[in-house]
Amino acid sequence: MRLTDCHNVEDFRRLAKARLPSPIFNYIDGAADDERTKDRNTSSFDDCYLVPNVLAGVSEIDMSATVMGKRIAMPLLLSPTALQRLFHWQGERAVGATAQTFDTWFGISSLATVSIEEVGETIKSPKLFQLYIHKDKGLNASMIERCKAAKFDAIALTVDTIVSGNRERCLRSGFTSPPRFTPASVLSYATHPGWVANYLLREKFALPNLQTHVDAGTNVAVSVAEYFNTMLDTSMDWKMAEKVRADWGGHFCLKGIMSVEDAKRAVDIGATAIMVSNHGGRQLDGSRSPFDQIAEIADAVGGKIDIICDGGVRRGSHVLKAIAAGATACSGGRLYLYALAAAGEPGVRRIVGKLRDEIERDMKLMGVRSVSELNSSLLRWRSVGL
Repeated sequence: MRLTDCHNVEDFRRLAKARLPSPIFNYIDGAADDERTKDRNTSSFDDCYLVPNVLAGVSEIDMSATVMGKRIAMPLLLSPTALQRLFHWQGERAVGATAQTFDTWFGISSLATVSIEEVGETIKSPKLFQLYIHKDKGLNASMIERCKAAKFDAIALTVDTIVSGNRERCLRSGFTSPPRFTPASVLSYATHPGWVANYLLREKFALPNLQTHVDAGTNVAVSVAEYFNTMLDTSMDWKMAEKVRADWGGHFCLKGIMSVEDAKRAVDIGATAIMVSNHGGRQLDGSRSPFDQIAEIADAVGGKIDIICDGGVRRGSHVLKAIAAGATACSGGRLYLYALAAAGEPGVRRIVGKLRDEIERDMKLMGVRSVSELNSSLLRWRSVGL
């Protein structure tokens, strides 16, 4: 299978599976417990139907949206995800360059494999930093100050990961950061010599936004579960979130909001945006999907705060459905990680371009000339009470 054979996210998933050692692929692809929530994140879009209008004069359409004070060219953000140079040696550099090409938000994780400073210097499109609250208060303060100095446009505080979800694929494979070659995994690595050569011979793997304070994940191999369960602060609460917002002082997003009550509290503490997200199904299995929750959250806080539907997006039509249900925009991680793993920057550019084209084509087929024309009158639901 070649890059030119990849026309959608699932195509890139298959190519990534072929090109990655199984522990690395399963880290991207896996989720918590029985992975029902991960699957539901995408399948929930199937319970909603689009109702197009015709003869609308759609020779020119406007796909732009304003999210956290920044006008972007399409209503799809590239979510922050960790450890990207494990998946392809270009890592966040490929994803950031693609976000800049398509004029949309680019997010990096606290566990990114390039530094806050490098992203600040090289990426001119809107930049988001995903903050995990660590027990080490000096580390938290350092990352916020570094983001200020690098002129990031927003911080997203992740609120759904105070402990790790039960990621059984990672338990079976022994996945760690950096990778630990074990008897159980060595064959998979040995049969992917291209990945091994890139990992061993190119720039040394590191987590530069953490290594000023901790060795775990850079110089000491740890599982993601071990890192979260030992390093992150389980006492995080609303007062702490409000303090982070005040310390940062700029556009502020809460990533991992799923309930109406929490959405209202996000408004109360002065957040600019919420990512309606269950962490890609990697935390609480059995959670509703973000799309399932968009309408009721929008009914409660729509117009008061930007609402980003994060997770499960695989098609341009999914973006249209989420916005029509009340979201400001959508975001996703796996949708570009599969492409990154499969083909580096050309892969990321191709899948983001495909999704952009789908959004444009589907807007024309829906008879809407701007994102602002998408509303609930264009939706019908298969059933009630999901």
